[in-house]
Amino acid sequence: MQILEWIRFVAGVVLLLLGLAIFMLQIFGVYKFKYVLNRMHAAAMGDTLGLGVSLTGLILLSGFNFNSLKMALVVVFLWLASPVSSHLISRLEVVTNEQLEEHCELPKDTWALSPYSFVFLSFHTQYSTAKNNVKSLA
Repeated sequence: MQILEWIRFVAGVVLLLLGLAIFMLQIFGVYKFKYVLNRMHAAAMGDTLGLGVSLTGLILLSGFNFNSLKMALVVVFLWLASPVSSHLISRLEVVTNEQLEEHCELPKDTWALSPYSFVFLSFHTQYSTAKNNVKSLA
């Protein structure tokens, strides 16, 4: 029985150290990359993977009880929420950045950028048309 506790302890510490290493890589990536989408990718991957591995290590260290169930639910929530929020923020950057071609290669079909591009471009066109109509009346 004593051996199983040591194995669980060593596995938990290894997972915590691996999570710490992932966080260090995340920080390095956020400061090294120059473009916002690259920085966000490094932060999102480090966030999802680093927290998942670290909390798994904490679950092993604390034993299997109600607290470990709560930590497992936090891991599941973060694995579901973090990629979705990162994806939405990156879509916003792609749709609103006018100098995007300077930083990345774009497909020739501009409608392939986002399913929301039509809505954004439609609103932008309507706004520009209304603004020009107001200028012409003045």
